[in-house]
Amino acid sequence: MDKIVIKGGVSLNGEVQISGAKNSALPLLFATLLAKGQSELSNVPALRDINTAVKLLRELGAEIDAQADCYQINTDKIKSVEAPYELVKTMRASVLVLGPLLARFGQARVSLPGGCAIGARPINLHLKGLEALGAKIKLEHGYVEATAEKLRGAKISFDLPTVGGTENLLMAAALADGETVLENAAREPEIVQLAEALISMGANIEGAGTAIIQIQGVASLNPLRCRVIPDRIEAGTFMIAAAITAGNILVRGAVREDQEALISKLTEAGAVIQAEVDGLRVIGSKKLAPVDIRTSVFPGFPTDMQAQFMALMTKAEGTSRISETVFENRFMHVCELQRMGADIQIDGHSAIIRGTDHMTGAPVMATDLRASASLILAGLASGNTTEVSRIYHLDRGYEKIEEKLAALGANIWREQE
Repeated sequence: MDKIVIKGGVSLNGEVQISGAKNSALPLLFATLLAKGQSELSNVPALRDINTAVKLLRELGAEIDAQADCYQINTDKIKSVEAPYELVKTMRASVLVLGPLLARFGQARVSLPGGCAIGARPINLHLKGLEALGAKIKLEHGYVEATAEKLRGAKISFDLPTVGGTENLLMAAALADGETVLENAAREPEIVQLAEALISMGANIEGAGTAIIQIQGVASLNPLRCRVIPDRIEAGTFMIAAAITAGNILVRGAVREDQEALISKLTEAGAVIQAEVDGLRVIGSKKLAPVDIRTSVFPGFPTDMQAQFMALMTKAEGTSRISETVFENRFMHVCELQRMGADIQIDGHSAIIRGTDHMTGAPVMATDLRASASLILAGLASGNTTEVSRIYHLDRGYEKIEEKLAALGANIWREQE
């Protein structure tokens, strides 16, 4: 098993190219199931979760040829409509095959994903929406068994905005008879890209990026040709890397409109953010001000940036408060940051951080994907050496992060434990 070793205290400077977005590439890969023929995706990141998605598509019968970041996916010979537990348990996004399989083949059998390290994420909103479209749903032996002679459009109002639920129903409704209206839909940039990709396949969709999406079902779709958008969470992580090390980094691929909440808080903390032709330049300050944040659905402050921002606040001069409203168990990185000298107290769904200049390197353990990034950021800004173990979490969502950081001047490397 690998670990990442960091000798901190170096200001990071230079340019970094952001990879394709994992959270966009995954639903796009599964959207290829909606049409016969050969689809093509480019700018696909090299990540563990992408490998899992490819394994699942091949299990279903898709033929896939991957050359660098370009994937050719042929779905002419789909032979199965079952997503087995062995694959779904390693990646919750596997449940996104449910909508496409049901819409194209009239049936799907998909393992329930269960909980995860950062809290339970039930798929009841997915299932409720599919039932509204006319699907019959049974839960047996840990699997969702869904059937429908033909999905029919419906008005569906989500109790809460759900990214996965919006994606699943967006794909299912694209081939349903009649009009589907999704109310209180998720508004993330990844939703917008999925909708635009479906439109390019022949779907009739309006309103993506707003709370109300209208889908007029069509009889069939064409293969997909699409370039995955840059990963806004990876971009945000490198923006914080500049701020926490008092560095100067041009984050190529960062989109201002996708980062408004983070930009506002980084500016409040003392960083300078400048828009450039193909990205955002972040200039850190040696004196960081404390900032309070509250996570929320897009366009609010993303829960996927909470752990990274907490690492930044351990260096602020004063007390900050971070409130987590999306997941109930997303403070597991706190104990590891405390091992490095952080002064953090948990108060219900909030963390109180008192900044300190006494953070030091330590052996720490990653508990989930974004916690991994927060520990690396803390290590970059701390004295001595930090060793981050269990980095298989990191490899689910960051492509060659240690190489990208090293190119910016960080003293960081990967080695076997």
